[in-house]
Amino acid sequence: MSGENTLSFKGMGMLLRVVAVVTSSVATAISTWLPLLIHYEFSAVRLLLLLVLLISGAFLIHGALTHIFNDITDFESGTDQHSPALLSGGSRVIQTGVMSVGQLRKIGSILTMSLVILAVLLAVVGQMELAILIVVGIWGAASYSLRPFRFAYVPLAGEWLSLFPSMLLLGLAAPWLMLETIPAWGWQNAFINALWCMSWVMVHHIPDMEADRKASPVKRTSVVWSADIFGMRGARYPAILYLVLIGVFALLMMLTRPAAGIVVITLVAYGIYLIVKMDPSDPEAVTSAEKKLLLLAMATAVGLGIFI
Repeated sequence: MSGENTLSFKGMGMLLRVVAVVTSSVATAISTWLPLLIHYEFSAVRLLLLLVLLISGAFLIHGALTHIFNDITDFESGTDQHSPALLSGGSRVIQTGVMSVGQLRKIGSILTMSLVILAVLLAVVGQMELAILIVVGIWGAASYSLRPFRFAYVPLAGEWLSLFPSMLLLGLAAPWLMLETIPAWGWQNAFINALWCMSWVMVHHIPDMEADRKASPVKRTSVVWSADIFGMRGARYPAILYLVLIGVFALLMMLTRPAAGIVVITLVAYGIYLIVKMDPSDPEAVTSAEKKLLLLAMATAVGLGIFI
């Protein structure tokens, strides 16, 4: 029994992929939580409870549920077996024998049903905002990997139809739950952080291109699609495109938030430099760039939270 508990604990630790969740989902939530702490007069207890709620939701949905569905689908299609598996290639719980597909299915089913029941109960008692946040989170996790959608396997669909709405709503959660209306800074922060997440996820897919092409069905991510059209150099284009979109948006944002705009443009420019400089055919070089992009995304989120 002790061995099983250790195995499960190790498996859940691998599955959650804490670094990725903290630097993306948790950072996104904090980006719109910080202004409430700095610029509004809410009690410390309320804000602390809100932060715990948002971080718990991020780990349950963006950490556990999303990675469970993704690991199962990518194992069955074969792509994770061929991945170089540095930061990419799933959590590796199946490949290393730490957890089985059956265990993941069971945990995924229990977690999904628990979240659905919780969303229904929250809706019944009038907590519609929380119910919607949970439902959109489940949608993002399920539609990204599971049939009949499996948007991760379709160019542009995975990031825009699954990842973007889930990250955007997470970014809007703090002001939506605490304020009567969502202020402009809330929308701006959530939008930029969602695009940042999409950009580093595109870099995350680069080392897996050959593995994704060998999958059945083929996992034709935006990166694979772009590389098929433009050659190996095209693997960088989706990530660069999303950072350029952030840069253009930040230029417009400078009209009302100059300090935030300068922070965002500076970090985005460095992010683009890293992507242009890296060798997309070298998994270690891509992984090194991805780690730095994760830190830049987190710095952007905090900067936006401070300078509203």
